[in-house]
Amino acid sequence: MIIIGADYHPGFQQIAFVDTDTGEFQERRLQHPEEAEKFYRDLAAQGMRVRVGMEASGHARWFERLLSELHFELWMGDAAEIRTKRVRKQKTDRQDAQLILRLLLEDRFRQIWVPSWENRDLRQLLWHRHRMVQARTRIMNQLQAVALERRTTVQEGVVAGSRTEATGVVPISTMGEPASARSAGVAGPTKPDDRGADASD
Repeated sequence: MIIIGADYHPGFQQIAFVDTDTGEFQERRLQHPEEAEKFYRDLAAQGMRVRVGMEASGHARWFERLLSELHFELWMGDAAEIRTKRVRKQKTDRQDAQLILRLLLEDRFRQIWVPSWENRDLRQLLWHRHRMVQARTRIMNQLQAVALERRTTVQEGVVAGSRTEATGVVPISTMGEPASARSAGVAGPTKPDDRGADASD
């Protein structure tokens, strides 16, 4: 069996691994994703049983899918707890990978429960759906408020017109003339100038 301690980073992983049948120990730095995928697929092609230990990370979903596809064991550990097992204060990628491997070999690597990548994908889809429903609800409420406001304005205009027809009162402008007449340019009937007629007589 191949037991691998992996110090995982988004762009690469530093691994320390040992073959429990032969005792052979090796270290490698694998770039993501091509080099890492080739390494693990080669182990699967050789029919090797593999167990990989690493700190829980939210950036390793593609790697989790790969190991699941190859039927390799993946053990996730708590980063804070693993950190407490470190003897040296100096931290390097190689030392982190060696520490994880040593904990695996000494049966001191405590696994934590992590939802499967399928479960996390489903949760992500549900979260996106929830946010889209919220956005749709906000838009519908805004449209309903606009429609209600415009309908109220139209109704107020209709009511004002009905009151004018019922009472026969024509709105008067500030000039003392009917608003409709002034707007049409008509000042109303005027009387003839009687003073001019009297003077001629």
